[in-house]
Amino acid sequence: MLRQWLPWLDNTLEPKDTRNFISQQLAQFAQSKALHTTLFHHGNIAGVLAFNSIDSSNKTGHIGYWLGADFHGKGIMTECVKDLMEIGEKYFSLQRFEIRCAVENTKSRAIPERLGFKEEGTLRRVEKVNELWYDHVVYGKLTNKLAPH
Repeated sequence: MLRQWLPWLDNTLEPKDTRNFISQQLAQFAQSKALHTTLFHHGNIAGVLAFNSIDSSNKTGHIGYWLGADFHGKGIMTECVKDLMEIGEKYFSLQRFEIRCAVENTKSRAIPERLGFKEEGTLRRVEKVNELWYDHVVYGKLTNKLAPH
């Protein structure tokens, strides 16, 4: 199921691929450019939640996530994204959050819609997965803090 939406999945075949990814993400975290987390539910790995990128100059966090099928429909990801946004405000001074989802990925789109994100537009043919091109819906949410002009 995840393979349909995640272009990197087929390139993560060996333990070294995962080690390389973790090393890259730790380096980005050390520079406050990204934050990747593993989600556990009752002791089991349930998924991943991340600021795939943090744009500190524009105070924007780009959120990405995936959740195993056994954990769908429990409200886990909605709560975790809400918590990640609080972390983004508190520790990274973020004022804007962005989530991009494939138009057809209704389960992923439901998260920002539940959390009050605004649909800001569609990026056409922005991602190729398994030889198919997908459009992405862009969702954005602003914090209540106003940035100085």
